[in-house]
Amino acid sequence: MTSLSDLQKLLPAVLIWIMIFKSCLSQDENNTASMYDHYNYNGTMDYDTFPQLCKKDLNREFRRWFMSTFYSIICFLGLVGNLLVILTFLYFKRLKTMTDVFLLNLSFADLLFSLSLPFWAANNMAKWVLGLGPCIAMHTIYKVSFYSSMFLLSFISVDRYFVIAKAVSAHRHRSRAMFLSKVSSAVIWVMALIFSIPEMTCTTVKNNTCSPYSSTADNLRVSLQTSQIVLAFALPLLVMSFCYSRIVQTLCQARNFERNKAIKVILAVVAVFLLFQLPYNLVLFWSTVVTAKGGTDDCGYDNRLLYATDVTQCVAFLRCCLNPFVYAFIGVKFRNDLLKLLKDFGCMSQERFFRYTLGRRRSSGATDTETTTTFSP
Repeated sequence: MTSLSDLQKLLPAVLIWIMIFKSCLSQDENNTASMYDHYNYNGTMDYDTFPQLCKKDLNREFRRWFMSTFYSIICFLGLVGNLLVILTFLYFKRLKTMTDVFLLNLSFADLLFSLSLPFWAANNMAKWVLGLGPCIAMHTIYKVSFYSSMFLLSFISVDRYFVIAKAVSAHRHRSRAMFLSKVSSAVIWVMALIFSIPEMTCTTVKNNTCSPYSSTADNLRVSLQTSQIVLAFALPLLVMSFCYSRIVQTLCQARNFERNKAIKVILAVVAVFLLFQLPYNLVLFWSTVVTAKGGTDDCGYDNRLLYATDVTQCVAFLRCCLNPFVYAFIGVKFRNDLLKLLKDFGCMSQERFFRYTLGRRRSSGATDTETTTTFSP
């Protein structure tokens, strides 16, 4: 027979077992209740209560035809325009000023960027099958050329500021100008490479897509996009705004027949930069904010943000084929050298060359300048 002391020893164990059993029953009831939450009153499954994946099929289809078409146009125009600038500089050995050196490096940067666009188009149209090495090379070339071109635009504005607004001090250091321009260009390329290292090391092939981001909501993406907005847009915009505003003030005080034309050129340069770069950076900024908050559950909103990013990015990429027209072809001397280059290469008849150049000289008169950028940026 069991004694009273033995029953007292078993009592705590029985109570603990009863509590565990009751907890399991309540958990089963909760699981059962949560399962029945997906059923409606008719006893059928209610699929609206389940979380749904955001479908991006339309966005992928839009990327296939829109971005591939746009990238092809930008690649062709960028290759033609920048090759003409490089050939003109090298053929006539026109590296006479700091801005000429910066323009030559800018054309090389935009040319590299144009060469990477076919791979970008292939990445958006189909699965990435080239492997990790070409994937890293594509993003590295893009980032290095992107940062270097933005820095070069800033240095061009700084050089124009010293030449026009600080003419006395610029003339004093004229003998060292070419050396400083070459050193500055080398520093710019090194800085662009350094700023590209984080994306270079993080680039990977995931889900058959070449991308530097491991997911759509991570700290890496936020930091990379933030650094791009600050270094490749806000900083160049600040430098260009200061330099060109001071140049305009200096030109307004001068009594020169080229003053109004030079001011229009400067305003056109700033307007083109804002028109093509501002929309993309605004969308990129808002996309960074959304990513920092952990993303969005609104599928329609997410798709609209992707559409805005794709469209504004293509508009921003146009800079690589517009820079030759904004910075190089606008100079009278440079245009004449370009026409002579086309004539020497057999792309233009001698009669047409003389008819065009003589017509330009009669209409411009004494406004022809020896260098490309006496007043133009």
